[in-house]
Amino acid sequence: MSTFKWATVAVVGLQVGLFATDARAEDEPRTEFRPRVELTPYIGYRMGGQFDVDNEPPASDESVDLQDGSDWGVDLGIYRDRTSFYEILYSHQSAGLDTNDPSLKGVDVTIEYLQAGGTLLFRDHEHYVPYLSLTIGATKFDAGGGYGSETKFSGSLGGGVRFPLGEHFAATLGVRGYLTAVNSDTEFFCAGSGSVNCLFRTTGSTFFQGEALLGFTAVF
Repeated sequence: MSTFKWATVAVVGLQVGLFATDARAEDEPRTEFRPRVELTPYIGYRMGGQFDVDNEPPASDESVDLQDGSDWGVDLGIYRDRTSFYEILYSHQSAGLDTNDPSLKGVDVTIEYLQAGGTLLFRDHEHYVPYLSLTIGATKFDAGGGYGSETKFSGSLGGGVRFPLGEHFAATLGVRGYLTAVNSDTEFFCAGSGSVNCLFRTTGSTFFQGEALLGFTAVF
């Protein structure tokens, strides 16, 4: 699924949530504010990401690291109650490969995560709100330049702190780790059919990345 289609899912979900909020607000008396939907765009810095590579001859097996760099994303939440909500998370990064292999130099890799799950808010503090998030979904690897893409099952665990700016806004600081399941002997970034035109074959079983993020949350 392309980035535009993933973004469309988030936008449609937001519109549905806003419509539900307006409809229910007409039937309920004005009392304490009850959040229904929230949207958190964020920027971050993502680290890690290593492919264990099977080269020829076998003695030359090595790892190829993804370069650390900036990323961005958006998190859509639909509240279950005041202390928890369901969420859809999209995160995007483009980075090069850190390797001495001349065939991999200059290759830019796009890593996209599309996740669904939930978040718990711990509203026991007056000036800040800790949170914990758990999601599952998919990771898409794409090298562009005519090479194919790979989509794998993944999950994430995140947490952080929110600093409320009134009832409807908050600044969000957090960290998140993504773990992607990668089958051994998976061929990555292939042009056409067959293994001859693949950039490399991985021997590892997982792909891990972590990120630190800063976001702005709007609650409706």
